[in-house]
Amino acid sequence: MGDLIELRGLRVVATHGCLPEEKHRRQPFELDLDVETDMGAAAGADDVSKTVDYAALVDTVVEVVSAQRFSLLEALAERVAQAVLADQRVVSVTVAVRKLRPPVPSDLATAGVRMTRTQGSTATTGPTPSATRTRNPR
Repeated sequence: MGDLIELRGLRVVATHGCLPEEKHRRQPFELDLDVETDMGAAAGADDVSKTVDYAALVDTVVEVVSAQRFSLLEALAERVAQAVLADQRVVSVTVAVRKLRPPVPSDLATAGVRMTRTQGSTATTGPTPSATRTRNPR
């Protein structure tokens, strides 16, 4: 298909992270989305009701990011993808989530994840990453 709605640089202040201080301190996150949908009818009719409204997408993403809490960026990106895919006109979505102030002892501008999900796809299950990952003490 190839038709994409692009959302770039959506910034939301929220509470997500593994570390104890991240569970209580709001921090900035930035998201990019590529939403695949058929835009033919909307383009032909010049009618917003015939496409996925990007303003509604932004509202949905902001609601997920600000109203829920996750330890992992992977879980946050997955939940955003699920929320976007709730609109059956969306064929697939690529979600990038970046933590703008990652809590690491080095000069790192951002840390993030990117995932693509399609209609009918589900997250894989397995051992929880937090159970198998060790962190350097700060």
